[in-house]
Amino acid sequence: MYSMRSLIWGTALFSAAVMAQPTFESPSATAGSSSSEKANEMADKGMYKAVEYENAGKRGPMLVVIPGEIKSNNATFMQKFGSNNIADFAELELGRANFGILERSDMGPLMQEFQLAYTLGDPQSARKMLQKGKLKTTKWVVKFDVLKAEQVAKAQEGFDGRAVGQLLSIFGGGSGGAAAGTVAGSVQTGEATGVWIIGMRYKILDANTTEQMATGYTEEKMEVGAKSSSVLGFSQGAQGGLTLDGMVQRLVQKLVWEIDRKYK
Repeated sequence: MYSMRSLIWGTALFSAAVMAQPTFESPSATAGSSSSEKANEMADKGMYKAVEYENAGKRGPMLVVIPGEIKSNNATFMQKFGSNNIADFAELELGRANFGILERSDMGPLMQEFQLAYTLGDPQSARKMLQKGKLKTTKWVVKFDVLKAEQVAKAQEGFDGRAVGQLLSIFGGGSGGAAAGTVAGSVQTGEATGVWIIGMRYKILDANTTEQMATGYTEEKMEVGAKSSSVLGFSQGAQGGLTLDGMVQRLVQKLVWEIDRKYK
């Protein structure tokens, strides 16, 4: 009896080990150091976090996400993102919220015609396409537009100890004054912070009429900062903040949460 029980427990533990999610070690030369720990602590705050959608247990209508518009003129944002990137994030999150997703890749060359019909608000052309293949099951057309992406604030401050060190050397007198001047003159500190505001809108269109059924908007602040210090040749510094990718995905998550809560 004991051996059978041990065998069962051993099998269960082995199965759990086999089914466990894989983990990976860092090959970085500084892995485990204080700078690595600090950098990883900042990076952890920017990692993807799954959202628990309130009505995920309820199946949502079949929909297709079409690439929206990016109305920002910010060059950094425009170089980083295209409307397809945002639509990819939207498909991921709407799928997690248990909506039926007709992926754009499955539509092939029909996608461009389909998108153009809805963008121009041409219901007649749209209805014709809805009679083709997988499009017959589509109830909603959803798009996400970036209406705002701009750096709205920037601040910096710092301390340069060279002037203070010279004064201490001159007025301090003797070797003590010279030593104090050397220490003070070696102190360098700096800190800079920039804040972006990024705003996103969603639109839900009726797949049969192309009429707008619902819309919503949200925006978030994205802070990026860096700081450094140096004393007697010993220096330390850190820089970080949420990436544009992370911010866009968080905005999509907020809007999908609203869609899931209000329109299922």
